[in-house]
Amino acid sequence: MAFVGRTVQRVALTAWPSLSPLCRTSSRSYSSEPTNEKNVPYEITLKQESGAASGPTKALPRSADVVVIGGGSLGCQTIYHLAKMGMTNVVLLERDRLTAGTTWHTAGLLWQLRPSDVEVELLAHTRNVISKDLEEETGLHTGWIQNGGLFIASNKQRLDEYKRLMSLGKVYGIESYVLSPAETKDLYPLMNVDDLYGTLYVPKDGTMDPAGTCTTLTRAASARGATVIENCPVTGIQVRTDDLCVKKVKAVETAHGTIETQCVVNCAGVWATKLGDMAGVKVPLIAMHHAYVVTERIEGIQNMPNVRDHDASVYLRLQGDALSVGGYEQNPIFWEEVNDKFAFSLFDLDWDVFMQHIEGAINRVPVLEQTGIKSTVCGPESFTADHKPLMGEAPEVRGFFLGCGFNSAGMMLGGGCGRELAHWIIHGRPERDMYGYDIRRFHHSLTDNNRWIRERSHESYAKNYSVVFPFDEPLASRNMRKDPFHQILTEQGCVFQERHGWERPGWFNKNGAAPVKDYDFYGAYGKRKNTSYKYSELLAKEYTFDFPPHHNVIKSECLSCRHGVAVFDMSYFGKFYLTGPDAKKAADWLFTADVNKKPGSTVYTCMLNKRGGAEADLTVSRLEPGAANLPLAPESNGDAYYLAIGGGVAEHNWNHIQTVLQDQGFRCQLTDLSEDMGMISIQGPKSRDVLQEVLDTDLSNEAFPFSTHKVVTAAGHQVRAMRLSFVGELGWELHIPKSSCIPVYQAVMAAGAKHDIINSGYRAIDSLSIEKGYRHWHADLRPDDTPLEAGLAFTCKLKSSIPFQGRDRLEKQKEEGLRRRIVCFTVNETVPMFGLEAIFRNGVPVGHLRRSDFGFYINKTLGYGYIRNPDGGVVSAEFIKSGEFTLERMGVTYKAEAHLKSPFDPENKRVRGIYD
Repeated sequence: MAFVGRTVQRVALTAWPSLSPLCRTSSRSYSSEPTNEKNVPYEITLKQESGAASGPTKALPRSADVVVIGGGSLGCQTIYHLAKMGMTNVVLLERDRLTAGTTWHTAGLLWQLRPSDVEVELLAHTRNVISKDLEEETGLHTGWIQNGGLFIASNKQRLDEYKRLMSLGKVYGIESYVLSPAETKDLYPLMNVDDLYGTLYVPKDGTMDPAGTCTTLTRAASARGATVIENCPVTGIQVRTDDLCVKKVKAVETAHGTIETQCVVNCAGVWATKLGDMAGVKVPLIAMHHAYVVTERIEGIQNMPNVRDHDASVYLRLQGDALSVGGYEQNPIFWEEVNDKFAFSLFDLDWDVFMQHIEGAINRVPVLEQTGIKSTVCGPESFTADHKPLMGEAPEVRGFFLGCGFNSAGMMLGGGCGRELAHWIIHGRPERDMYGYDIRRFHHSLTDNNRWIRERSHESYAKNYSVVFPFDEPLASRNMRKDPFHQILTEQGCVFQERHGWERPGWFNKNGAAPVKDYDFYGAYGKRKNTSYKYSELLAKEYTFDFPPHHNVIKSECLSCRHGVAVFDMSYFGKFYLTGPDAKKAADWLFTADVNKKPGSTVYTCMLNKRGGAEADLTVSRLEPGAANLPLAPESNGDAYYLAIGGGVAEHNWNHIQTVLQDQGFRCQLTDLSEDMGMISIQGPKSRDVLQEVLDTDLSNEAFPFSTHKVVTAAGHQVRAMRLSFVGELGWELHIPKSSCIPVYQAVMAAGAKHDIINSGYRAIDSLSIEKGYRHWHADLRPDDTPLEAGLAFTCKLKSSIPFQGRDRLEKQKEEGLRRRIVCFTVNETVPMFGLEAIFRNGVPVGHLRRSDFGFYINKTLGYGYIRNPDGGVVSAEFIKSGEFTLERMGVTYKAEAHLKSPFDPENKRVRGIYD
């Protein structure tokens, strides 16, 4: 790398001297003052049309069905799709001119392949809108250029990641090819391929033009009746409180008038937080400087594909006969004071920060060493805690929607997200599974926590080009939420995972404690980098697409549960009480299963949206009425229910329930006691033997049947015991008041010592549950899956006459037959799979695995995925039985066996305590 170091120095001092003094100094020369110099590489920007306008470009209407605020990519895409879906009384307000904030300076890249099926679909829609739909509708060219995309791999793991993308792309008909270094050189003659392992070439990737795209979108929207108003800053959002104390949007205020509306869409980019403040809505994003430079003309670069060299953290975008060079650094500059007047403006580029990208760019395309820089482009972009956008209806105010925080991907995700946001507004839910973008994926305690926003957004930015491994965990802002068992489990070697702010057990390291330390920003900003960091070292060993090095540890935890007994700390679960005069009506409407059995019963059920999609799966326990015994029981004179919900999605569930209660006008109270109780699950053939010594109640099948619960005494402490299992074994959950958690846990471990009881974590739960065929919400069960498609018809009270949300859609689907359904697959070869592997039936792609893991009891890899009939017909049992299936993993196909039932204990004997 010495050559590269000398090259960078030589470039900084000689090849690019005509640009800025920043290039010739080693001291930090950053200036936070924006410059009005126009340095973007586009021939046309809307700034050129901007004059000294004194007021709005159009008169404001008195009212509108929807007001979209922000005229960047997302705002323009949203109003376009609203109008296209038939909602014409809609208004877009832009404080300056369209694209003026961050969109005008974006690089405009579009890559079709991502490690997410939903994102692949969103990108495909954007591409269709930009490359085809808009031109057909308006006769105008958006500026789309299809020059292809090239992903660079300089090691095996990176190429494995690209091969995973290639296999997923086959399901969606996306053309891509793995190229050797020599083939890459033929495609891109100016590229240095000496250090390449291989590349992935996607011929139909391309680039977008910000001004052309947004102008065409708004013209198409206006032609359908939408109103686009520029030069009209928003000064306030009026919010009213209705008779049920629910806050709702009332109007949008500007200096030039007020628009009455029940719906506002916040597409304000880096200014979205300030707009949210106007309505009392938390918008957890942060603004950072994001930069690229534009080179002088390069002979021979014309028509070359765009390049992403993730390992060098750099991209090379074709810009006519030049290149734009940018990337993601480990020390990005935060924009501390967001300026409301910042329009069509850029920052001075900090060469100390940016120079790391030059090194990677010159290594990949050596001709850059002798190429000058024509301009620099350093502008603000908004970034979020997980590098995913913020979308959906805000929990604080009904009718206030988010469409912001796009992490510099607003152009390429804009079309797909604009369509989903429009569908969300009109129909109450998006068409696709947008939970990964939904603001409700974050717990409310985090969304205004500045430390969490800053640390997690930094880490997500710095790791944007890192390989996406299956078992990665964040290092930033950990230990935000800890359950009562955290310290005692840490001492026993627990390697924690982070979910929803909680630290939950992942697996148990046999070589001592591995605590999570405070975040060190990877040594950036003068922070001292953590040393002797065992947790980080263990995490790094998991960075593989092979079986991880701790595979046998997970195996031990799983088989101890299958043959003996194991304890799982599941305290991060959401724990809600549903009470009130209309509690029974609400329970009937909310839950697909009949939960109104006698008190003491516990029922596994789903909650649906209006389209019949599964918004949640959970257990609901009916309680005896009586005086409050908190946290174990609420006060109730009538019907009362205890809801136990996966902790990673608790906020989503809470808001779904609240929304339904509000929409239906049910007089109910939903109470959250998640922080007030711990929860341990004791599972395995010997669980009854252990717990019979701890609990003061008869645990026989007759006295304590499966799917029942009761308040009992454990080691002198009251707990709620439930006979349930999420791993397919005999077992009980103990829901324990916080102050009683440690003594109850210690009593369980003492009683279990002679049975070789062990602690187990969620890595074991993942394996055990998929082996049994139990669903994980947001993996093999999502809002775009119905219970019928997911094999959960048994959770639906369709044989009763009781109405519930989404019932009409299920009845119609049952009558017409399933066009898609979940199938279990096993492969005989000992090969790891993690989800996204392509499913082929008779050589034709019919779907992909949603979730996969190794089943240690059956000693096979299992995967679950939804398949379709290529002819569009019903996916019947015979269709499945008659097909020959293969799974493609990283370009290699494996014969697979399809199962209509779980291959492990299909008769459900073990959960009933029957061990042959």
